[in-house]
Amino acid sequence: MPDFSLIVLPGSLTSGVAVTLDMLSAAQVMAPRCGVPAPTWRVLSPAGGPVALSMGLTVDTRPLPRRAGADSSVWVLPGLRLADTAQLAQHLDNPCVQATAAAVRRHVAAGGRVAASCFSVFVLGLAGVLDGRRATTTWWLAHLLQQRFPACRVDADRMVCVDGPVATGGAALAQTDLMLHLLREHGGHALADWVGRVLLIDARAAQSPYVVPQALVAGDDFVSGLVAQIEARWPEPVTVSMLAQQAAMSTRTLARHVQRATGKSPMALIQSVRLRRARALLEHTRLPVEQVAAAVGYQDATALRRMLQRLTEATPRQVRRQRLVADPARSLG
Repeated sequence: MPDFSLIVLPGSLTSGVAVTLDMLSAAQVMAPRCGVPAPTWRVLSPAGGPVALSMGLTVDTRPLPRRAGADSSVWVLPGLRLADTAQLAQHLDNPCVQATAAAVRRHVAAGGRVAASCFSVFVLGLAGVLDGRRATTTWWLAHLLQQRFPACRVDADRMVCVDGPVATGGAALAQTDLMLHLLREHGGHALADWVGRVLLIDARAAQSPYVVPQALVAGDDFVSGLVAQIEARWPEPVTVSMLAQQAAMSTRTLARHVQRATGKSPMALIQSVRLRRARALLEHTRLPVEQVAAAVGYQDATALRRMLQRLTEATPRQVRRQRLVADPARSLG
């Protein structure tokens, strides 16, 4: 039995399928150097045969198993290319997707593990395996995931969410973060680090959870103004009440504006801005962690460490180390 089963649907993102296969191939080469078993995999689809991906390319597949069995592989569903929420609703009604959701349900019920990113997280919801579990998806669909599957606890601030046998990733390129997590589980930190270095993606694991506020609020002048206010007040701490008062509205009205524009709460937006600034200071200066914490409004370094660990699963030292790996020239200066 292979270690991983890549589940491909018509319209799966070419980039998601390709990066998954490239990372598995790199891990297979690097595993002997790390003293761990090389991963094996297979590519499946509901009916088997050639499957058309998002950019017109095709990939050969084998059919999904029709019955639950002794399958110890991790099923991996990369994101799908969909234009809007209306297309998502149509997609979930597609018999091909329904069959995949049924197979996922059987796989998890039999003790198997599953991972999906971006739009494909909705396929897991359709399978019922998100019920009672925490999950993430691309930020602008987080509210829809919560509405459609209310028994799921959506945590859009995380790029990768793991709850029991289910792992989920955020936006489409979070497939890299998701695969790094799975490879770390398979062969340990050394294997995942080597794959990241070979493919020059290792810094994403430390950077992507910060969900850059400017990207979230593109085109929304109101929330862009909030981000500017937050940044302008450092090192003084900023509260939701302060932002509401400055905008001459209630905290509830402020929350509605921010949620509609970003899929985040005002406090989550503040934390994103704060952590983005802290990351920049850690990466581009040699300031002690205590000074970095003070510069972004934390009372002490412990508070910053806790927030980094909770939202990014990284320490300040790891953030700095990831920067050096991403930009080797910095380590030569």
